[in-house]
Amino acid sequence: MSNCIIAQSGGPTSVINSSVVGLIKANEELKLYDKVYGGLNGIEGILNKKIIDLSAKSEEELNTFTYTPSSGLGSCRYKLKPLEESTEEYDKLLNILSELNIEAFFYIGGNDSMDTTAKLSKYAKENGLNIKFIGIPKTIDNDLMYTDHTPGFGSAAKFIATSVLETYLDSSVYTNNGIFIIETMGRDTGWLAASACCAKINGKQVADFIYLPERAFDTEKFLKDVKEKFEEQNQVYIVASEGLRTADGKFLTELVCVSQDTFGHVQLGGVSQYLRSLILNSGITKRVKSLELGVLQRCAMHCASNIDIEEAYLAGYEALKYAKDNKNGSMVAIKREGNHPYKTSFFEVDASKIANNVKYFPTEWINEEGNNVTLEAYEYFSPLFEGTPSLCFENNLPKYKVFNK
Repeated sequence: MSNCIIAQSGGPTSVINSSVVGLIKANEELKLYDKVYGGLNGIEGILNKKIIDLSAKSEEELNTFTYTPSSGLGSCRYKLKPLEESTEEYDKLLNILSELNIEAFFYIGGNDSMDTTAKLSKYAKENGLNIKFIGIPKTIDNDLMYTDHTPGFGSAAKFIATSVLETYLDSSVYTNNGIFIIETMGRDTGWLAASACCAKINGKQVADFIYLPERAFDTEKFLKDVKEKFEEQNQVYIVASEGLRTADGKFLTELVCVSQDTFGHVQLGGVSQYLRSLILNSGITKRVKSLELGVLQRCAMHCASNIDIEEAYLAGYEALKYAKDNKNGSMVAIKREGNHPYKTSFFEVDASKIANNVKYFPTEWINEEGNNVTLEAYEYFSPLFEGTPSLCFENNLPKYKVFNK
């Protein structure tokens, strides 16, 4: 008997569960493994033997699970110790996998998860163990190298663009409107904030300014731009990434950020409030509102992209095919074949090449002033928003299913 296991790691997305179902369905068709296990709470849960049999789940449960946001198997931010420091955790994990006759381990995640995938693959090979480790991409930040985009990003970007449209209209109802600032996620890159360029009314972009981490933030220029725009139209709409930095590389909110996650990343948030304070202190106007979108960006299934759900599913399906082809230490990546019509394909990339690298928003897609994006950005984003999922409903609310409770 041979089995496989799949687990989720890092921050959730709206479509992460679709990748799990894609892998389960691929195994039903290809009949590669006897059982598909699910590791609850990622590596951390597997080390504690929190494992369930996903093969035993009903068709109805899996269908509902597909259209459930967030990590339905639970997640973790667990960092394995460096191999040169200790092999204890690696040996324990591999022993647990061997006890369950696991021949393939699938890990859904971002940069840190691909680092874990690469390390485990290398260690298993060095110790002659017949276990394949394959990565399935996931991150709303869209910051993984080589892949055109990541499952989860399209839905987050669609939610952002939709929220920008709706809040723009809400902030435009008076004869004397003020300044509205919306803050998106995006620690190191501006992909999420830039997607706001898709929010248009009568063909005109509603965001007056879009600020990304890829350009150093200049307070003096920011206030000058905002003042001029406000005097021109008595209203300003601003989109800002949480990861905005000064010319010396410091986060705008770094002085007030004191918490870190288990990977040592400063936990951000509060840029919109910081910008609001700058504007108020400058005396441009007292009518300034700010909104931090927060975790809504990664769990708003009601505003998800159907294309995103489908690609997440296919990434899981493709990952099982990689195991069938005896690939190891690889990640499934997406290649964009064209925009009109939109078409993609999948290809293999070494997980070690993804690990600890960042795909930045192209600087050539940022305007010369550094306060907006170009038409190329719009053309990149817009195909990713296609379609709306058909959710299951119960008592007039979405019906969701998770397996980690």
